Amino acid sequence: MEKYLFIGIIVCIIVFMMLLTACVSYIPSEKIKEGKKPQEKEQHPNETISIVFTGDVMIGRLMNDVIAEKGYIWIWGDILSELENADLRIINLETTLTTQKEKWTPKVFNYKSNPENVQALKMALIDYASLANNHILDYRYSGLTETIKVLDDAGIKHAGAGKTLEQAKKPAILEVRGKRIGIISITDNEPGWKANGKPGTNYIRINDAGLEEIKQQISNVRSKVDILIVSAHWGPNMKLRPSREFQDFARSVIDTGADIFHGHSSHVFQGIEIYNNRPILYDTGDFIDDYAVDPVLRNDWSFIFKVRYPREIVLIPIITTFQTRKAKGSEKEDIEKRMIQLSDELGTSVEVTEEGLVIKLR
Repeated sequence: MEKYLFIGIIVCIIVFMMLLTACVSYIPSEKIKEGKKPQEKEQHPNETISIVFTGDVMIGRLMNDVIAEKGYIWIWGDILSELENADLRIINLETTLTTQKEKWTPKVFNYKSNPENVQALKMALIDYASLANNHILDYRYSGLTETIKVLDDAGIKHAGAGKTLEQAKKPAILEVRGKRIGIISITDNEPGWKANGKPGTNYIRINDAGLEEIKQQISNVRSKVDILIVSAHWGPNMKLRPSREFQDFARSVIDTGADIFHGHSSHVFQGIEIYNNRPILYDTGDFIDDYAVDPVLRNDWSFIFKVRYPREIVLIPIITTFQTRKAKGSEKEDIEKRMIQLSDELGTSVEVTEEGLVIKLR
């Protein structure tokens, strides 16, 4: 009897030790406890890269007062989760970040934001800001150079403007889950601001000569990246449809080697075209601003443009004035109807889902 009791005790001890070992193996690592990202897994060929594109982000002028009163997070309403769930977040920065007081003249509107408001961009996890636009020199060369320094200090990549033409043309390269993403930013606004022996922008005319310039810039970086994006601040304001000239230009940019074309400037979104299995976002409208709202064109309507490359585009309708929030109810339906119609005119099929509008990259 004592023999069997002894054996039973030994068995219990062994089982206990095995259970203890199993439990210890499931104790969370220090990285997980500290909220750090786990080590990236090996990229599978069929996996997608999720890239959020937005339209203009204007955190200056009246937005200075709004941010001071409400805080950095408030302006992003209920959309932060959509940004957090992406691998990369790309905006057009429609303002300078500067303390400079001397304006560039003559200008109707001069935009600047307090440099500390870059924290609003950091709160939204913004990875890249396009600087090739018609407001980056609103506060002269010093405003541009200070903006660049503020973004650099915040760890936000940028392209499209610089102290020299070489710097303005230089693409940004970001690494995401084992992929190298290249971004070239251009603008056809403010031809006098082209960096040519002076600080300025990567200005390109939307014509054959301009196409040759962008082809050369694409050629210089294409072999160095896995995905190449061209981001363009182009065209007139408040236009719902791109002109034939602009369509031809964007398609040629894709033919030359760009994988995604990201347009902005009109303040209203335009339709999306899938050209040779590559998305052309002709205009992504506004994303955050203090602008007066046109009751017909509704420049406060837009989307979070989430490109799950190379599989699909998901469009999440938003309302934007001072604070950006997801659209709901009949207003959401109206925004979706406009995008469906505008994209249909470009030969693009759009599916309505619970997540948002979905466009397949065939």
